[in-house]
Amino acid sequence: MMKSIRIFLVSLAFSLMIFSAAEVKAQCALCTAAVETNNKSGSNATHGLNSGIIYLLAAPYLAVAAVGLIWYKKYRRKNVNLNMRHEKLNLN
Repeated sequence: MMKSIRIFLVSLAFSLMIFSAAEVKAQCALCTAAVETNNKSGSNATHGLNSGIIYLLAAPYLAVAAVGLIWYKKYRRKNVNLNMRHEKLNLN
């Protein structure tokens, strides 16, 4: 039950992040001037600039995901035997 609620909450949060994304215009003055000039002349450099920005944005997330995956694979438990006694515990 708790696992299904957790999966639902994670999927809800992810879908809210995806569907609530707003388009923003935040560039330096040099990039803005280059994009406007190339766009007026009919060049496709704006697409390349946008692809480069997305690439630079995704790189840190991919690096963190790779480190997390390596950490998970290295430190997860495998077939741990606890060797606990089968007696009842008295917690008084």
